[in-house]
Amino acid sequence: MKILFVADGRSPISKNWIRYFVERGDRVFLASTFECDLDFPVERLEFTPVAFSSVRKGISRPGSGSSRTLGLRTLVRQWLGPLTISRSAKKLRAFINEVQPDLVHALRVPYEGMLAAAAHMHKPLIVSIWGNDFTLHAPSTPLMKRQTRRVMLAVDGLHADVERDIRLAREWGLAADKPTLVAPGNGGVRGGIFYPPPEAVKSPIILNPRGFRAYVRNDVFFKAIPLVLAKRADAKFVCASMLGELQAEEWITELNIGHAVQLLAPVSHDKMGEVFRSVQIVVSPAIHDGTPNSLLEGMACGCFPIAGDLESIREWITHGRNGLLVDPNDPQALADAILLGLEREDLRREAAGLNAKMISARAEYGMNMKRVAEFYKSII
Repeated sequence: MKILFVADGRSPISKNWIRYFVERGDRVFLASTFECDLDFPVERLEFTPVAFSSVRKGISRPGSGSSRTLGLRTLVRQWLGPLTISRSAKKLRAFINEVQPDLVHALRVPYEGMLAAAAHMHKPLIVSIWGNDFTLHAPSTPLMKRQTRRVMLAVDGLHADVERDIRLAREWGLAADKPTLVAPGNGGVRGGIFYPPPEAVKSPIILNPRGFRAYVRNDVFFKAIPLVLAKRADAKFVCASMLGELQAEEWITELNIGHAVQLLAPVSHDKMGEVFRSVQIVVSPAIHDGTPNSLLEGMACGCFPIAGDLESIREWITHGRNGLLVDPNDPQALADAILLGLEREDLRREAAGLNAKMISARAEYGMNMKRVAEFYKSII
């Protein structure tokens, strides 16, 4: 197949997905909305900025910047980003016209799907829904509502990482006869990277792998730490991609928890398995989500998962069986769940077994991407 992806080429999720088709031998082209470097070859990479992505000069990582900056950046893009789509679509339209792909696949609705829908050149179009496309972005402003509906009317097929988003897509205008596929957003879990440790972790270590995102209640997570330490003084907390984050450092100082918290620099995707295998519990205090890839990867490594009680997460975690679900706005509820997870070795052991079976059945990378390839062929 000749496939043109419209994606944030910096994103490990996008790379994990696109790499499969490169390695499979398909002809792959990428219109990246951010400047990026790839560690695998594509036939052509075209920088196609939209929603002020060209303002960020040079190569950066998704979500980089302070928590305050990320919140403001999200707000500005939601209000003004849709105004940039028409102009940006001209460049993408020229790229599509030149390449003449069999299929165009936009890996996210804002703003890649919006850009692809506006540039549509009568080529089959698939759009992926990522965790908060409908719940956070779509209803945020009048223009975001309009553009989201436009995308749902334009697509020939839809990929989502949870069943919830298929239902929401229909509410946003996706026709009942349009084909859909449910599979993890990054294609799934790579078993050669994410697997359990040879022996269960004995140390009470808790990992927050989410970094700073506008929809993750890291303030709640940090407030829960002293509540846990009051009963488990030996507990340690590890925070991914937070080294140098001023807000995190302020919380650590205010709460006097520096002795129990380690802030990590960004870790490459192929090294994250080692991080997961060193902890007992993985925490995801999000208020908007689909299927967090880091949560699945942690579960594949035997971590006991604690996450916000969201409809999408309930598709993966049954409270009290293979993890715990909590109010992500409540520090005490999160602390109580962490304490329960630390105290109940039997619960952690049973959850690890259930999660290993579930990941193998529903989230294994090779199996899922074969389904994706067949989905592509059916759309073409």
